[in-house]
Amino acid sequence: MDVKSALLNGLLEEEVYVGQPSGFEQKTLGDKVYKLKKALYGLKQAPRAWYDTLSQFLTDNGFTKGKVDITISRIQDGESILLVQIYVDDIIFGSTNKELCDKFSNLMQGKFEMSMMGELTFFLGLQVKQLKDGTFISQTKYTRDLMKKFGMEEKSSVKIPMNTSVKMDMDADGKPVDQTRYRALIGSLLYLTASRPDITFAVGVCARFQSAPKESHMTVAKRILRYLKGCQEVGLWYPKEGGFKLIGYSDSTIFGCRVDRKSTSGTCQMLRNRLVSWFGKKQNSIATSTPAEY
Repeated sequence: MDVKSALLNGLLEEEVYVGQPSGFEQKTLGDKVYKLKKALYGLKQAPRAWYDTLSQFLTDNGFTKGKVDITISRIQDGESILLVQIYVDDIIFGSTNKELCDKFSNLMQGKFEMSMMGELTFFLGLQVKQLKDGTFISQTKYTRDLMKKFGMEEKSSVKIPMNTSVKMDMDADGKPVDQTRYRALIGSLLYLTASRPDITFAVGVCARFQSAPKESHMTVAKRILRYLKGCQEVGLWYPKEGGFKLIGYSDSTIFGCRVDRKSTSGTCQMLRNRLVSWFGKKQNSIATSTPAEY
């Protein structure tokens, strides 16, 4: 759902005054100004005021905030739960009981002016396919936009995101590259890891050199784009049936980092899901049934 003119609903705690709008001055008021009760667009307090107002409204109606992510609220009714995710004026919600969704929808429409967008299919660059046997999450459109943004449309694809023989360091004698462009590339790739855990390690390594990027670093980073070009429709498959088993694994090396000679280690924990490619139906599974094997 979408809240219409969301920021105008935020109640202000601070004293904020504004002058009379140009063209709407009232001569009888002279030089008097307005004291705001609610936020206006353009006020730096507006987003926080809106969130505080909405958060208090949900709390008053029995919701509790998440301890890790406070933008998530939940409510429980017997064995059923309802989860609500807030992103400024966009709200996504889901429940194990459709009646709770209907009640929440009526609750919000009774308080705020809302637009109901229907079943979630696209949110902040994430594409969502909800099917009877599970949910598929991908960032195909976002990936294609990256190819165009960084001029990789005509480049050939590669099979792995990082060559196993590459040992990256500060490359003090290397040729510098545009720091802003390098950081933009790394930032874009970091956002893509939300649905692409297969590039997390490679992106993490490249992210270490954002303060003084060189051509060697840019080459490795662009290789990740070339890898993505060959598998743009890959995403995460969350099956509806099956256990909620958490699997973890780790690996480590002694003196693995060439920059400071520290030992490097990595730990990955994930829910039971599969990294798959989507072509109208689930197929071309890249990961096996257990992430550890992947």
